[in-house]
Amino acid sequence: MNLPYEWRIGWRYTRAGRSARRNGFISFISGVSVLGITLGVAALIIVLSVMNGFQKEVRDRMLSVIAHVELHDRWGGALLNWEQLAERARQQPQVLGAAPFVPAQALIARGEDMRGAMVRGIEPTAEADVTPMAAAMREVFARLEPGGWGVLIGGELARNLGVREGDSITLVAPSGQVTPAGVVPRLKQVTVKGVFQAGHYEYDSGLVLMHVEDAARLFRTGGPTAVQLKLRDAQQARAVAQQLAVDLGPEVLVRDWTQTNRNWFDAVQIEKRMMFIILTLIVAVAAFNLVSTLVMTVTDKQADIAILRTLGASPGSIMGIFMVQGALSGVLGTLGGLALGLLVAFNVDVIVPFIERLLGVDFLPGSIYFISTMPSDPQWSDIVPIGVISLVLALLATVYPSWRASRVQPAEALRYE
Repeated sequence: MNLPYEWRIGWRYTRAGRSARRNGFISFISGVSVLGITLGVAALIIVLSVMNGFQKEVRDRMLSVIAHVELHDRWGGALLNWEQLAERARQQPQVLGAAPFVPAQALIARGEDMRGAMVRGIEPTAEADVTPMAAAMREVFARLEPGGWGVLIGGELARNLGVREGDSITLVAPSGQVTPAGVVPRLKQVTVKGVFQAGHYEYDSGLVLMHVEDAARLFRTGGPTAVQLKLRDAQQARAVAQQLAVDLGPEVLVRDWTQTNRNWFDAVQIEKRMMFIILTLIVAVAAFNLVSTLVMTVTDKQADIAILRTLGASPGSIMGIFMVQGALSGVLGTLGGLALGLLVAFNVDVIVPFIERLLGVDFLPGSIYFISTMPSDPQWSDIVPIGVISLVLALLATVYPSWRASRVQPAEALRYE
């Protein structure tokens, strides 16, 4: 297969230059540019993959405790017919399970310690159909019986209060009871029936679970105030919630997990977007190093350019030769970066422990992060744009030096040859 001479000469210029000192220096600079693009692309892939891994890990741990979609009465009242509402929601093909609950806030008192907490009244059997943690801890959740006034608390909250299974704590409801002596806070002593570890600090340090009937009685809601739903695909929660809002009518307030955790969700997206922009600048710097390489190559090859022009080569052909040279460097750097980045991203769980043993450090102490291994989740939606952007930047970097090469005048170039 005969390639156009622009391709053949451009490829020859890319790999030439190992004999002469000056050409050897140009070849070295070209190699550094390719290496810069390789490292920039690899760094971008590795960082975004690790960020995706952390996001997936935190999201999975979050969704092990909370439901994908919540249904509330728009006016904050009790859902006395929650079974009918759940049955209507199950008509949506994405809905797999439903369970009632009572969300509330309260203070927890233990001796002189007092802490705020999220209290969730649940129906233990139905809860196992909605949240993975309840399904994995069926025996523990079964200890919550109506009228038993037992609670399950997070491990971090238990450590902060200094309580264990079987100890008693006091729940203080936010709305008090009106008496002739004034407003008296409603207090209820409950027994710790178990401790759970969700792996998510917000829930381990501030979540209290109790039976839905006990919660309705303590907070005087008259029954469940919301229904939580489990979906086939958590990533479709926003679309399913919008459809349920239409199907269930305006009297039902539908919220998906991205809305109930909006601050975290938005922060992760902004952080990932900013990291992508910052690391793309590194790739841009490496790509535009090709400018200096091609400028030196054009200066060194002026005699060759003049000879080609006298043999009939057009300015466009001369420009094409050097664009091929720069583009090949960009392609080699991008492919090398993709290979290196994916190799590291898919083997982070092996590489990071090796570095930890080598340096004697622990990057992710389990007592702080609740994650003992570095997570990684390479996604094609990140990798493909990285490769395209790297190639486009490398191609743009070749335009000016190639244009200068096409403007070389043969008579001027050969004057001192």
